[in-house]
Amino acid sequence: MDIIIGKAELTVEEKHLAVNIGSGSVKVLATPVMIALMEKAAAESLVPLLKTEETSVGTEISITHISATPETMRVFAFSKVTNIEGRVYSFDIEAYDETGLIGKGTHKRAVLNEDRFILGTQKKLSSDARKEPSNPFIV
Repeated sequence: MDIIIGKAELTVEEKHLAVNIGSGSVKVLATPVMIALMEKAAAESLVPLLKTEETSVGTEISITHISATPETMRVFAFSKVTNIEGRVYSFDIEAYDETGLIGKGTHKRAVLNEDRFILGTQKKLSSDARKEPSNPFIV
């Protein structure tokens, strides 16, 4: 298997802070933003392998957010494919700020036909079964 690696980066801005994303009350890089950057590194690493009509979608992610990052600091995400099973790619992913490791974990992406995927998703809009779900944690 060829080594497939990816990289993505951003500079932490006000819009990336937990207090503004809604994932916390402090002015540090929000965990969801870090995760999105990690997914971006993985997704972009697959682009050269995709056919014109294909895309990849995230199907699984497990992340540990190790260290907080303040506004204005740069953040870098790296991905490496560790396994390929059919059309599913597994990744190790890590994120660093300018002082060191801030997050790590694993991620899976499935390669699929983009038009068929969108068509299937759009069918949900015409479903007669649309409703607000009940809370599964209330007994």
